Amino acid sequence: MKPEAFQTCFQSWITNLVNEEDDRGRMIAIDGKTLRRSHDQNGGLGPLHLVSAWVSTHGLAMGQVATEAKSNEITAIPALIDRIDVQGAVVTIDAMGCQKEIAQKIVDARGDYVLAVKNNQPKLYGALEEVFSNERQRELRKRPHRKHQTCEKDHGRRKERYYVLPKIPRQFPLKNAWPGAKAIGMAVCLTENRDGTLSGDTRYFLSSRYLSRQRFAQAVRGHWGIENSLHWVLDLTFDEDQSRTRNRDMADNLSWLSRFSISLLKRHPSTDNIKGKSQIAGWNNEFRMEILVAQRA
Repeated sequence: MKPEAFQTCFQSWITNLVNEEDDRGRMIAIDGKTLRRSHDQNGGLGPLHLVSAWVSTHGLAMGQVATEAKSNEITAIPALIDRIDVQGAVVTIDAMGCQKEIAQKIVDARGDYVLAVKNNQPKLYGALEEVFSNERQRELRKRPHRKHQTCEKDHGRRKERYYVLPKIPRQFPLKNAWPGAKAIGMAVCLTENRDGTLSGDTRYFLSSRYLSRQRFAQAVRGHWGIENSLHWVLDLTFDEDQSRTRNRDMADNLSWLSRFSISLLKRHPSTDNIKGKSQIAGWNNEFRMEILVAQRA
């Protein structure tokens, strides 16, 4: 079966899973993952790359699109947005998806976006660096803006995170170039390592909504949840990176089944991890049925 038709079979199931909860504040992270051993040298095929939509607030896979290379994410993301419902949601995408056409696609679908900005958009990146530069801090504080700060300790490291989200300044050079853009953001992470050394990371964002400070922080942090909650589990529990399935439709469909299985397993109230739940489901028919009907605590 063609992957698009196969995923369509699950759409009503997914819709029911989302609608059973409060759908306000839904955040959808779109990101790519490569199936590293799915290449076929004899057939002239490189590893299959999948772009997935993950509802971080629900722990639910909404859809995916396959490409032949990571560079093709720019064309895959609009196709994925066409398959899923982004109305009322905040869609987060990494820097590769920071494209005007993708921003327009999300706005047209009545959703909002938070796009990471890097040097693949040099003019936009340079303008954001200028706004948040040390020389412009006094000017920035006079504008409407929202700030948030967190501090946490983990594995002997201390991390402080700072988030700033001002409205786009009137004189911002690219204000009208990006569809629906309303705010610009900066996230700074300062890490104190166990040996006392310090490291820092600064990232910039473009947003179509002037989010609350907590929501902006949730969008930034939540996007990386697709790595921990989905991609890492796919490799650890389902051993996806070792898959040697060469038929593209089959590999796409099997990957989608793994993603949807994780969605159902995460929703079960059992305290076991994903691997434990999947094993119990194989042994116990009653438990398996609870998984399939998406029983919640």
